[in-house]
Amino acid sequence: MHIFESQGGRLRSVAASLDPQTEATWIDLLRPTAEEEREINRWLGVEIPDREEMEEIEISSRLYLEGSTAFMTAILPAFGDSEEPEMAPVTFVLSAKSLVTLRHHEPRVFSLMLQRSDRGLAIASDGEEVFVQLLEAIVDRLADILERYGKEIEGVSKTVFAKTDIHSRVPQDFGRVLANLGRHANAVSNVRDSLVSLERLCTFATTLLLQRKSRKDIRERMKTIARDIRSLADHDAFLSQKINFLLDATLGMINIEQNGIIKIFSVAAVVFLPPTLVASIYGMNFEFMPELKWPMGYPFALGLMVISVLLPFFYFKRRGWL
Repeated sequence: MHIFESQGGRLRSVAASLDPQTEATWIDLLRPTAEEEREINRWLGVEIPDREEMEEIEISSRLYLEGSTAFMTAILPAFGDSEEPEMAPVTFVLSAKSLVTLRHHEPRVFSLMLQRSDRGLAIASDGEEVFVQLLEAIVDRLADILERYGKEIEGVSKTVFAKTDIHSRVPQDFGRVLANLGRHANAVSNVRDSLVSLERLCTFATTLLLQRKSRKDIRERMKTIARDIRSLADHDAFLSQKINFLLDATLGMINIEQNGIIKIFSVAAVVFLPPTLVASIYGMNFEFMPELKWPMGYPFALGLMVISVLLPFFYFKRRGWL
């Protein structure tokens, strides 16, 4: 549990215990214990949701009011030490003067905000301003994530459509390409889920701030956040379409390579069919065959087989089938 008070317009960490007289501006709960949950419930006068309730997908379970206290839950990514994001819910409990954030994973945005608050660099006079600052930082973070995914997807695109000489081309590892596309499709889908939950949260919060007659600058910043979220959702949809296009293109490239291999085997079978026919004819055990006792019969048969190979070979090469 991290408790912060607004002192001179800046958030400062408070080491005091949480009691009814504590005038906290922001309380951040990371994997709270049962005792800490009871403390928060007594301090707020309402019960905060547990992890199972936070993970419910119904809108009524994620966005609701209890008296004058608003509960808003969004899905946010946290990368930690791996490249695969951990998607988990974060609940914002916004009362008249304070904000309580409840989470069970560690998005980078909260770590940065906690560090700034510990150093007295976070400027906020009430819980609503902290709430808006966190949303702005979350949107910036999601924009950076989408920008990184866009660059990685562009790299995959260059791999799929690399310009190389068909005769000297090194075969692409399309299995790895498909794995990369699948990983990016899953990541972009996770970001889309996060943006959808944030868009609903912003709509709910905008209405709430309007009803509370909050400061005009706070309401304007919330509208800007909503516009940014919609633009990020459009960019996310574009990346999803590009991934689907690259997936179709990769499967097409795989089919082309497979067709090329089958083509080589087919041409080879046709080229070696005439000499096989010649060898089959002279392999028959008839007593009367004109070339059996002819001294040049053996070289004649070999030469005939070579000519029967070369003629179709040059014909196929001239047609561009080889």
